Amino acid sequence: MKGFLTTAALIIALAVMIPAHAQQEAAAPSDDAADLAKKLQNPVAALISVPIKLDWDTGIGSAGADRSVYVVQPVIPFSLNQEWNLISRTIVPYIDAQSPVAGGNGASGLGDVLQSLFFSPKAPTAGGWIWGAGPVISLPTASNDALGSGKWGAGPTAVVLKQDSGWTYGALANHVWSFAGDGQRASVSATFIQPFVSFTTKTYTNYTANTESTYDWKARQWTVPLNVSVSQLMKIGGQPVSFALGYRSYVERPEGGPDWGLRFTVTFLFPK
Repeated sequence: MKGFLTTAALIIALAVMIPAHAQQEAAAPSDDAADLAKKLQNPVAALISVPIKLDWDTGIGSAGADRSVYVVQPVIPFSLNQEWNLISRTIVPYIDAQSPVAGGNGASGLGDVLQSLFFSPKAPTAGGWIWGAGPVISLPTASNDALGSGKWGAGPTAVVLKQDSGWTYGALANHVWSFAGDGQRASVSATFIQPFVSFTTKTYTNYTANTESTYDWKARQWTVPLNVSVSQLMKIGGQPVSFALGYRSYVERPEGGPDWGLRFTVTFLFPK
């Protein structure tokens, strides 16, 4: 908990320590700001964004250990033609984990990178649904065996959502099978499912609930954290930024898995 609070405090301090003459204000009511707030809730929006996340979990193993995961997740859209976009979504984690057993050794370093590509129509369907689908690739980039699978993995990913009257609801999912890598490590077959619902107010405050559920087909085990969060879209010196704070409780977990956790996110937005 101390590590989470220290890092969150540093991020907040960096965000607010701007020159005195720099403009600092909540996003002004405008069509542009409203569109930006709407796109922020859409995983396949034509918007460059760079979320920087800190996930902190506690109660791991018999030692009640903590784990901090620092994630940089750039989302970059590419226009393929008049009808289609390609959305690149990259998850790069750095993990700092205490030992789950008393007297054991902790581990810190880079985790496995997850790269998703969504082919998404630029226009919603006749019913107002937005969707995207494509491949997902897991790269064995972990700097420590305890922090990654040691396997190359790939599979399909898809997202579908609808936005109406401030509400955004839908689901994102993928499945990864391992196909190469360290022959001494266990093979991977895992499904990720993230149903989500959020509401954005007229002042661009967003309230979100989701689960980030994973089913390990090899271990036949669910991990289901229920997340709730609140975020605020602002402009700092003209730069659109979203700050979010969230809480999660694990309603299903493997033996020795975490009890609960917190999330702090700063998302930098780069509208065209």
